[in-house]
Amino acid sequence: MTSHIPAAKAPLLLKIFVLATMLLGFAVSPMASRAQDNPAPADAATAAPVTPDPNAVLAVVNGEAITEADLAFVQEDIGAQLQQVPPDEVRAVLLAQLINLKLMAKAGADLGLQDSDVFKKRVQYLTERAISRAYALQEVAAKVTDEAIQAEYDKVIGSAPDIEIHLLHILVTTEEDAKAIKAALDAGGDFAALAADKSIDPSAKQNGGDLGFVPYWQVVKPFADAAFALKDGETSGPVQSQFGWHIIRAIDRHPATKPTIGELAPQIGQRLYSETYQAVFDSLKSAATIEISDPALKAQVDAQLGQ
Repeated sequence: MTSHIPAAKAPLLLKIFVLATMLLGFAVSPMASRAQDNPAPADAATAAPVTPDPNAVLAVVNGEAITEADLAFVQEDIGAQLQQVPPDEVRAVLLAQLINLKLMAKAGADLGLQDSDVFKKRVQYLTERAISRAYALQEVAAKVTDEAIQAEYDKVIGSAPDIEIHLLHILVTTEEDAKAIKAALDAGGDFAALAADKSIDPSAKQNGGDLGFVPYWQVVKPFADAAFALKDGETSGPVQSQFGWHIIRAIDRHPATKPTIGELAPQIGQRLYSETYQAVFDSLKSAATIEISDPALKAQVDAQLGQ
């Protein structure tokens, strides 16, 4: 998607498509192999990659087999570290990692390290992490289907206006502050000066609240609905979103080309994954008993778990 908003002017907090921090990277979701922008070859059957047999033996180390399934496990574990590895060397790197693992693990076992309390705690942690990932695959990633992505695209993009509006914006934490700013603007106050002085959007210090030309689908719905209801030159009253209270002014508008489903599918998928994950986690948390004795630490953890 091409945007008319310079990078320095686009406040990240207004982006509707955001990357989520998740226990399981979205790379393992159904969207990982998506290629909607690339047409299938004429002979798709012969061009399709062959799925390796998970039981196929790739190497034997001290009598212990290393299989394709083992290779898949280590790729999931260290996949982010492979970005700089040439594609034709990835399997060799993964196999070398597994051979290293087998040799070091055998040496450690010979010393009896597996019998220590610290080791048993680590095994418990790694087991719970693996089960958590499997649960996320089944209960979260599996729900981010092509149909769900298409439905979200139709809801957000399909019904959106085919225009972009040049917007100015001030963000504050309370409705009272927003009302005071609106009153100051109505009395002839300078929008850019007020934005630089009052807005909690960090970019306002540099751009005076100027967002440039913004399409409907690029900002959160309460903001978009208020902004696109304005006529050129009009200033909104206080508008609430999850980020705070907004004062918005429309300056100008022109036609905009909507992004295609192929262009936005990865971002939509990531956002749906994040939202689904949060809903699943919130449900589990609400049914759990969690006790933290240190009040200060509890407040910080509660803030983290609430994100």
